[in-house]
Amino acid sequence: MPDESTDNAFPRPLVILAVGLPLLLAAAVGAIGLLSGPADDPGQQQEEITTARRTGPLALPPVPAPGASTPECRAVLDGLPAELTSNSAKLPRRQLAEPAPVATVAWGSPQVDPVVLRCGLGRPSELNQASPLLVVGGATWLEIAEPGVSTWVAVDRPVYVVLTVPKDAGTGPLQEVSATIGRALPPRSPDLIGTPPGQGPPHSIPPTPTR
Repeated sequence: MPDESTDNAFPRPLVILAVGLPLLLAAAVGAIGLLSGPADDPGQQQEEITTARRTGPLALPPVPAPGASTPECRAVLDGLPAELTSNSAKLPRRQLAEPAPVATVAWGSPQVDPVVLRCGLGRPSELNQASPLLVVGGATWLEIAEPGVSTWVAVDRPVYVVLTVPKDAGTGPLQEVSATIGRALPPRSPDLIGTPPGQGPPHSIPPTPTR
C-alpha cells in the first residue's frame, strides 16, 4: 500500500478543479471576447464557451498522487473501458493536454462535460467512522459533493481511485468504473480512522450477497 502521510492527503479542491478548470478557461475566453469588441449573439457566445470546455485536449492540474505509479493503479488503468455510458450516450476517451498527470484518464464528448478518473491519490480527510458510504458493483465509495460535480472515492482497495463526474452524468460512469475496480483490485476494509501505513494488515470484505 502506498504511503498515505498527511502531506499526501486527498487534495479535494484540486480534484474538483479537474472538471471546473475547463469552465474557468471558457469564462476567460468569453471575457476576452467582451473586451476585444462588440458582444456577439448571446446564444452563439454560449455555444462557443461550451465547445471550448468540451473539445480539444483537456488541461488538468497536477495533484499529489503517492500511489499513481504502483502496479495497482496500472491494473486499474489497463482495465478501464475505452468508452463510458452516461444517460445512454457513449463517452469516448478525451485527450489530455501535456504534461498529463500520471494515472489519470478522462472521457467526454462535445455534448457533455468531462468525466475524470485519477488513481493513487492520498486518503481523503472526509473519510471517518461516520462517513456515509455507498456500495456500487461491489466497490465501496465515498461521495464528496460540490456545486455542479460529485467526486467519488473508492475507499476499499489497496489504492484510492477517484472519479469526478458532472451532476447530470447519471450512474453509468460510476457503475462501469466499479466493475473495473472489482476485476483489477482485491477488496480491503476502508481505513475509517486514518491508520498509518504498515500498522496492521488489510482485512478482506466478503462479497455482497445477491439474490
